[in-house]
Amino acid sequence: MAGASGIIVHLREDRRHIKDRDVAILRSVVKSRLNLEMAATDEMVGIARHVLPDMITLVPEKREELTTEGGLDVVGLSGRIGKVIQSVREKGIKVSLFIDPEEDQILAAGALNADMIEIHTGAYSDAITPEIREEEFRKVARAAVKGKELGMGVNGGHGLNYHNVKEIASIPEIDELSIGHAIIARAVFGGLDRAIRDMITLIRG
Repeated sequence: MAGASGIIVHLREDRRHIKDRDVAILRSVVKSRLNLEMAATDEMVGIARHVLPDMITLVPEKREELTTEGGLDVVGLSGRIGKVIQSVREKGIKVSLFIDPEEDQILAAGALNADMIEIHTGAYSDAITPEIREEEFRKVARAAVKGKELGMGVNGGHGLNYHNVKEIASIPEIDELSIGHAIIARAVFGGLDRAIRDMITLIRG
């Protein structure tokens, strides 16, 4: 209602964040786009095929992590990921792969005919010096260009906030950004509607 172009939810194997019922309810009420983040497991594929989100984003998942740490190893898991892509595509679901800004991973995603990649912007967001941040920005920008060259949509996400999002949003090849924590944290003080509208203004500006 505040203008976000879609809703992204991560149904984890241990259900620590949202539950299956939440996904089903969101599917019934989200009229823009529902993106289901998930691990490449048989259980999650079955849920996706039943719930029918508009797209899924495959992410690595470790039970001990607080949030997703690092991108998916598309190179090493290409066989498994290829089967998941084929399975959900049968239901008309688009597939994005959450990957680090590394050329070999982007090439592997292209070889699997993924619809999109989501570039992991965590290293950029966590950079402790301007020099490191600039280098990480260049990696993200190069990855975005390569993704487009291979015919994929290009998204970005992880660690983006109200202070660092404008630079990433300025990369022409990036189609959309996935932002969660910063918006919810801002919403504590000013409400969710204002937090979302402020972020949209930064991205579009």
